[in-house]
Amino acid sequence: MRSLRAAAALAAALSLVGPAQAADKIKVGFMSTMSGPSGYFGTEILDGFKLLVKMKGDKLGGLPAEVIVADDQVNPELGKQGAERLIKRDKVDFLTGFIYGNVVNAVLPMAIEAERPLISAVPGPSDLAGEKCSPWFYSAGYQNDTPHEAIAKHMQDRGLKSVVTVVPNFVSGRDAVAGMKRYYKGTIANEIYIKINQLDFGAEIAQIRAANPDGVFIFLPGGMGINFIKQYQQNGLLGKVPLFGFGFNFEDDIINAVGDSVVGAFSALQWTRDLDNAPNKAFVAAFEREYKRLPSAYAAMGYDSAQLIDGAVQDVGGKIEDKAALRKALEAANFPTVRGKFKFNRNHMPIQTFYLREVVKEGGRVQNKTLGTIFADYQDGFAKDCRMQ
Repeated sequence: MRSLRAAAALAAALSLVGPAQAADKIKVGFMSTMSGPSGYFGTEILDGFKLLVKMKGDKLGGLPAEVIVADDQVNPELGKQGAERLIKRDKVDFLTGFIYGNVVNAVLPMAIEAERPLISAVPGPSDLAGEKCSPWFYSAGYQNDTPHEAIAKHMQDRGLKSVVTVVPNFVSGRDAVAGMKRYYKGTIANEIYIKINQLDFGAEIAQIRAANPDGVFIFLPGGMGINFIKQYQQNGLLGKVPLFGFGFNFEDDIINAVGDSVVGAFSALQWTRDLDNAPNKAFVAAFEREYKRLPSAYAAMGYDSAQLIDGAVQDVGGKIEDKAALRKALEAANFPTVRGKFKFNRNHMPIQTFYLREVVKEGGRVQNKTLGTIFADYQDGFAKDCRMQ
């Protein structure tokens, strides 16, 4: 009898092992910066993400979708605490929405341990692009260095002889300068590193004036950028020493706050509102209808993050418990991106086109205008060190 009972128990256990079953819903943990000077970014990304979910009938990949929001406040420790709640209490299937690389680096080990895909809406830290690449990490935005490499190529092509750099002293800021140095071969008269969310730039502007460069390269999103540009103008440098940066430096949060002060600035980004492709036109129109404002690049990255998840879940037939199949589906990036072309490199960083943009005033409105392509189908230089196949 003991043998019969053991055999029955073994048979019952084996019956539980089989093909993954389709889930009945999806939970997405949306971890982003929702408050403070950088709160605008998180709101824009969340609005873009939620727009796609709404357009899909409150579903992703055909399954009912619940989006649970956590605020990291640009604090890696708060990010870890929020991620622990999302994974253990809320039992989310995906983590997404990230803006800052230091938060991504803090949270990723937890995502790997829990076998949850972490889909960054914006950053792709350099240390995750090479030897430390992970099958659980995907950047729907860019590898951190690449937009700065793009604008640096434009600076080099313009023949600038000397520049000053101003960036926050954290992983994404340091990646920005490293990327810029790969293509700009002139003199860097001064490398200025500031605190995250610093708002007073009197000392830094004095250093710029003393260096007398041909241009200033900045990576100062949100409130940092707004205050810097205002103070830059107040000190009489705007119009004399042009500003260069990547696209997020000159998005609508900056333009709406400083107006004409930012006209003439140049930037590089993988998306701009006037891209002439059907998915982008549909996105811009839908976003404006839904929120009564035009979308920023942050919103576009949130929308594409949702599209990436939607396409992957669709491809696995809702069987998100089949982790190997789900990762393969995410790698395939089967979705109609708003940026025209998108595919993942072996390190799960995008291969994509970067465009040159200038802030102009046309028709009484200050906005970004696409001038042309800097890089087509561009990939980062770290992928060769990634061992994923």
